[in-house]
Amino acid sequence: MNRNKSIVLLLSIFLLPFCILTAQENAMHPKSEFRAVWIATVVNIDWPKAGTDPIEKQKADFIEILDTYKKLNYNAVIVQIRSVGDAFYPSQLAPWSKYLTGKEGQAPSPYYDPLEWMITETHARGFEFHAWLNPYRATMDLNTAVLSPTHDFYKHPEWMIKYGGKYYYNPALTEVQTHLIAVVDEVVKNYDIDAIHFDDYFYPYKIKGEEFDDSESFKKFSDGMGLADWRRLNVNNFVKYCSYSIKKIKPWVQFGISPFGVWRNKSVDPKGSDTNSGQTNYDDLFADPMAWMEHSWVDYILPQLYWSMDHRTASYTKLLKWWAENSINTAVYIGNGSYKINTDSDKKWHIPSEIPNQIDITRSYNNIGGNAFFSAKSLFNRNKAVTELLLENQYKYPALPTVVPNFRKIVMDVPTVYKVSNSNDSTTYAINYPIKSKVRYVLVYAAKNSAKMNVNDPSQIIDKIAFNEKNGKISIVIKNNNSEKNTNYALSFIDFYGNESEATLLQTTAETKTPQSFLNNGNRQ
Repeated sequence: MNRNKSIVLLLSIFLLPFCILTAQENAMHPKSEFRAVWIATVVNIDWPKAGTDPIEKQKADFIEILDTYKKLNYNAVIVQIRSVGDAFYPSQLAPWSKYLTGKEGQAPSPYYDPLEWMITETHARGFEFHAWLNPYRATMDLNTAVLSPTHDFYKHPEWMIKYGGKYYYNPALTEVQTHLIAVVDEVVKNYDIDAIHFDDYFYPYKIKGEEFDDSESFKKFSDGMGLADWRRLNVNNFVKYCSYSIKKIKPWVQFGISPFGVWRNKSVDPKGSDTNSGQTNYDDLFADPMAWMEHSWVDYILPQLYWSMDHRTASYTKLLKWWAENSINTAVYIGNGSYKINTDSDKKWHIPSEIPNQIDITRSYNNIGGNAFFSAKSLFNRNKAVTELLLENQYKYPALPTVVPNFRKIVMDVPTVYKVSNSNDSTTYAINYPIKSKVRYVLVYAAKNSAKMNVNDPSQIIDKIAFNEKNGKISIVIKNNNSEKNTNYALSFIDFYGNESEATLLQTTAETKTPQSFLNNGNRQ
């Protein structure tokens, strides 16, 4: 029997041109906005609460973080999977983290892959998963007796430099750069991540009276360069080759860096910001975000502006303006210091509206695409006055993560329905599998009663459904609501780059027979 002729649809399904469904975005409630939270694992800041916790408790605690931030309408998590030469995943290049299992080098018991599990749970809730690695920090203290024999401190002591009560990888050594890029490659190859993320730790923050002793490497490799320029070159080369390697393996994986919030002070460089920061990226950490953006080595830059709006020496407002005016070629987000709420000596952080106001002023710059907050515990069952303000105002509706500039493209496939099945409490739509685009999600919209369907209205987003790309079909189940019989639904695809396809409107009519072949126009662009 011909399947197309045998299907009787109780819903007539039309593919509406995208232009019919569009309208201007509301600046107060943007549909596209990066809303992320850092989940720090080092010294168990956010998760796990203790490396000795049973696995089931660790899993439950992680899911609680995800579910909390989903309710707050966030859309990305930046999860620390390597902090001190260790790993939150089975690695050939680093031992298991003691912050996960209580003892470095000891695998979880019963055994599982925490990173794979976290990614699956994260995508199931519609979040991007940004894998956060600290490349250069090797230890948190000088107690090397607790390190695994497989830690690089023991395998390659010649790579290590002691400084400030910690050990660091020497950024100048080619072997170190090759090894650290291999660490990144291992994660990109083995896991379905959305991004690789580095934070602000490059050369360590300066400590008065102590020198980072890379003098031997400087003598060997500087080739006449000054110390500062040579150190910046070492970092730039590492960033550059990391970027190249990530894109060669999986072009859709983003590479993002969250540098310290001040590039240079204007007192040192007229191109710098109107700040009086005691340390800066360029002069003290030997990190040059301007070069990374100029050469498109990063897909996004996320400067950490962990100050209040009118801070005396480093104003959030002034720094925001500076980054907006000096960023090129990349997506730009802002890191906010939510950990300071009700804890900092700056009394502005005791005002619940400080973070909401920071988001409002951030949105006033068209080239700034969103915010990330350090860290998860600051707004997790704490500081309710702030989270309530955000949920009532700035984050009232869901949003899709911003698509970084080099990833913007047309999604060739659109959802096409070939079968509809009804039950007492739900309707199931069977959708043709996308064959021209690498798709991660189906986005579901609902326009209640007489409201017009508008895919630029985030209040109409009701779900973001992940599906397994190995499956041959996609089924979308929508629960029936008898009190809202006139609700209209629409579906779109989100690809691995974050782009959204045109939408398919599912429109109710009475007893309409529609053959499958009439519906299928998946070649539309």
